[in-house]
Amino acid sequence: MALTHFDAAGRAAMVDVSAKAETARSATARGRIVMQPATLALIREGRAGKGDVLGVARIAGIMAAKRTAELIPLCHPLMISKVAVELEPEGEDAVAIEATVTLTGRTGVDMEALTAVTVAALTVYDMVKAVDRSMRIEDVRLVHKAGGKSGEFRGE
Repeated sequence: MALTHFDAAGRAAMVDVSAKAETARSATARGRIVMQPATLALIREGRAGKGDVLGVARIAGIMAAKRTAELIPLCHPLMISKVAVELEPEGEDAVAIEATVTLTGRTGVDMEALTAVTVAALTVYDMVKAVDRSMRIEDVRLVHKAGGKSGEFRGE
């Protein structure tokens, strides 16, 4: 399979999507941020000094999905239809994060979903790093993609 972000001379290039048909497309990504149990308790109880950690991280993830083309050099700016970011405490030491992005367009939104999850996790880190610098962002991955020529992808 040929890599699409390189020209015939091997230089980085933005893919020309002008000839592609506009189709409904969606992507879902997941990840998690692992922390000390006391840190998660602080988040659950709303005692973080900077405010509603999960609410702020949700908004940060949505904003990041919309600005992915500004962060990833060869991504196309997209007219996204919807971004949904969910953050849920998981066990006693983690927050699970899931982002789904949809649009009707000529290119997929997998990078936008992955960016949303990553920035949401980074926002959690930023908001509670004063009490736990040992947090780890883990397992960020694409779990579903639909639409476009390559069809459906399911991972886990």
